[in-house]
Amino acid sequence: MKILQPTFFLFVFIPLVKLAPPIQQESFNFYDYDTDFIKGKMVQQDDEMKFKDVRKLLHMEDGMIDSPDTNVKLQNDESIPDVPPTKDTNLPTCLLCVCLSGSVYCEETDIESVPPLPKETAYLYARFNKIKKVVVSDFADIPTLKRIDFTGNMIEVIEDGTFSKLLLLEELSLAENKLVKLPVLPPKLITFNANHNRIKSRGIKANAFKKLTNLSHLYLGHNALDSVPLNLPESLCILHLQFNNITTIKDDTFCKSNNTRYVHPHMEEIRMEGNPIILGKHPNAFSCLRTLPTGAYY
Repeated sequence: MKILQPTFFLFVFIPLVKLAPPIQQESFNFYDYDTDFIKGKMVQQDDEMKFKDVRKLLHMEDGMIDSPDTNVKLQNDESIPDVPPTKDTNLPTCLLCVCLSGSVYCEETDIESVPPLPKETAYLYARFNKIKKVVVSDFADIPTLKRIDFTGNMIEVIEDGTFSKLLLLEELSLAENKLVKLPVLPPKLITFNANHNRIKSRGIKANAFKKLTNLSHLYLGHNALDSVPLNLPESLCILHLQFNNITTIKDDTFCKSNNTRYVHPHMEEIRMEGNPIILGKHPNAFSCLRTLPTGAYY
């Protein structure tokens, strides 16, 4: 008689649950707001990172709850669609623009005047708008401003005194506007850009730059100047005067006519191409410079 031995069956249980893919975090796009008017030596940018568009967060209700998926929902379970940047110029400044850590970004918003700014504002970027006039009251209560950029507007008039009392202002761009004369500039200015305007020599006062002892970068290219501005400070490193209508230059514009041993301490670059002046006829005007200006010499 045969004895049946028990047979053992090993069952391998394989989980039938499909593994979920790893959760991907939503990425945020950042936009770097440069001050593109400095050539060669760029001014250091803000340390803080800026969101390209945070306005849609401002439109969300306070009753938001967390959701398992990436869509944020209100308590009534209505999904919020993506909202494009608003163009409503009646909104308060920090809804129309983006306000971050002392900086106000108000670019391409179609504003026609300078909006009211938070009192702690240090950096104002109002590029590519429709601003036509800047008045004293725009910055009367904002003494903390260090940088203002009005590039690409339609500015024709700036009241005298608008910038002169901004004692901390170091960088000012008025490029690509419709100015025919310069306003009084603040005393601690380091970089000033007025390229691509309609500025004439009679629109620059004789001592406009004389007391700006920190000024190192001066951009006046593509205007209607017929002479090099007078009384330029020795602090200048970069001077752009290209594509004007300059026909004359004095021996003491950059040098000291009574001191033949004088060497300009800081000047590194002067652009004068695109002007009718023949620089070769004025050798004494550049004898103190380490580098000759760019332009026509014969």
